[in-house]
Amino acid sequence: MSDLRIRAAVPGDLDAVLAFWKTAAEGTSISDDRDGVERLVARDPEALILAERDGELVGTVVAGFDGWRCHLYRLAVDPARRRQGIGSALLTAAEERFVRLGGRRGDAMVLRRNENAHHAWRAAGYAPEEHWRRWVKPLAE
Repeated sequence: MSDLRIRAAVPGDLDAVLAFWKTAAEGTSISDDRDGVERLVARDPEALILAERDGELVGTVVAGFDGWRCHLYRLAVDPARRRQGIGSALLTAAEERFVRLGGRRGDAMVLRRNENAHHAWRAAGYAPEEHWRRWVKPLAE
């Protein structure tokens, strides 16, 4: 995995990230647009973590820390390159970031229907907490 480069995204990466998510990420979010990702990177420049191989984007994870909780979103790996340790490398980078910031526990947003993701998250040591349910309210149309 020595040819895998893990780094924080910069504003010039955002169009590539949004295009990548269309093929590599499962589901969509209200924040999956240029404005949403620009705000993320502007507010927390280390939150969007990229994996590159030979200069090509092959994986992402959003590792957001609000000072209290560690949230993981958009763990996505190029479908043709899954099961090569890319997701694990991204999660390791995210977890190291959280520890540096004083985080105590990571939590991940994982679609119920995404069985492949369930296997990956379990392999990384994460487990669902069935007694919680996410409640949402869009704040803008």
